[in-house]
Amino acid sequence: MLSEKGKYASATENRRFVWSQIIWPLVLELNDVVFSLKQFQKKRDQICRKGNISINIPSRGLVSLMQKGIIRKEGKIYSIHFRLVPYMRLRATCDYADAIHEVRLK
Repeated sequence: MLSEKGKYASATENRRFVWSQIIWPLVLELNDVVFSLKQFQKKRDQICRKGNISINIPSRGLVSLMQKGIIRKEGKIYSIHFRLVPYMRLRATCDYADAIHEVRLK
């Protein structure tokens, strides 16, 4: 995550990282569309330790994914957008580009 990038490029990079390295693997691991903040934090900490990355980056990425509508929060529970559920059920690869495309389809 390079700081020389513009604000929007950094936000996109954070979203891509959090989606591909933390959230989607967590969803597949849990085999569920919902996860708790504690589950996210545990997975985030594992990935950050492994890659020697600051936890600030994934935290900003999670918020950014919520702003884009890919992740929804209700109370203490987070969930993936309903259009991504078929990917989870098939245990298919769902990168950030697929996720944002599905969510933007109306």
